[in-house]
Amino acid sequence: MQIRCLVADDHPAILKAVCDYLTGEGVEIVASARDGREALAKLGSMQPTVAIVDVHMPELSGIEVAREAARSSLRTAIVLYTGFNEQSRLAEAVDVGVRGFVLKDSPLADLLRAIETVADGGTYVDAVLAGTLTSAHATGRLVELTERERDVLRMLADGHTYDEIGKVLFIAPETVRTHVQKAMRRLDANTRTQAVATAIRQSLIA
Repeated sequence: MQIRCLVADDHPAILKAVCDYLTGEGVEIVASARDGREALAKLGSMQPTVAIVDVHMPELSGIEVAREAARSSLRTAIVLYTGFNEQSRLAEAVDVGVRGFVLKDSPLADLLRAIETVADGGTYVDAVLAGTLTSAHATGRLVELTERERDVLRMLADGHTYDEIGKVLFIAPETVRTHVQKAMRRLDANTRTQAVATAIRQSLIA
């Protein structure tokens, strides 16, 4: 069965190059988009098999598109396409159910391989990034935090109290405290300030 694909990127040259290449390889391009909001709308209306989504786009980022798609229970497999080798981005992508992560400086053949892999129900991580993660894990520097734990730590870093964080995230202050305590254990931190500092240093939050 032919793979139906949406491609979203705010750079016209990249958008055209990717669409032309994939079409030549037998992938059906059902839609393209120049910003995240347009991409999300077309995901809902076209229901493609796979969506190639740039991480950094106007209106909504690629990760925000993936998050909203998951909330809407869309069945499209999303592959994030980025020029940035960021470990923290991969962690966020995994949290929202993204199935693939490809760097823009990789050959287009790798992008095609990612599309075929996720369309078949698998997951795909760019080889360069996978190597980085393996190295980080081997040296004990890779720590897995949940999306909510990172949200809480980001807001703590901005100076918010537990009550304020709870109101923004629609959870009780005690639940916020629980997320902080779990993050502290994962990060081997003795205080919440140390947890925030460690998360920032390890690029788990920005």
